[in-house]
Amino acid sequence: MKLGAFSVSLSVKDLNKSKAFYENLGFEVFAGALERKYLIMKNEETLIGLFEGMFEGNILTFNPGWDSNANNLDNFDDVRDIQKSLKSKGITLQTEADESTVGPASLTLIDPDGNAILIDQHV
Repeated sequence: MKLGAFSVSLSVKDLNKSKAFYENLGFEVFAGALERKYLIMKNEETLIGLFEGMFEGNILTFNPGWDSNANNLDNFDDVRDIQKSLKSKGITLQTEADESTVGPASLTLIDPDGNAILIDQHV
């Protein structure tokens, strides 16, 4: 199963403070906007998302169809195929992608320890 680019999406209290903190760790702004209350930051191939007031808790995020530079991949597993595979293995999904559609879609699930996982396809 090809899940695509990986990042950790962090729920932050103060986006400016978090931005400064992660810049001190060598991260640079890669995408997003302060006025939209989110930033995607990158250090080499490592991605983190900083989100102020958008959700509670932290989320493991996978982006089928993207590499770590948000470039579209020619060969990837569509989120709907990933969903079918997970369901066939008896994994409970919190939200599901509409299997009658194509293109962007997402699903969410929770791991055995309560960690949220988002599989979010943008292509």
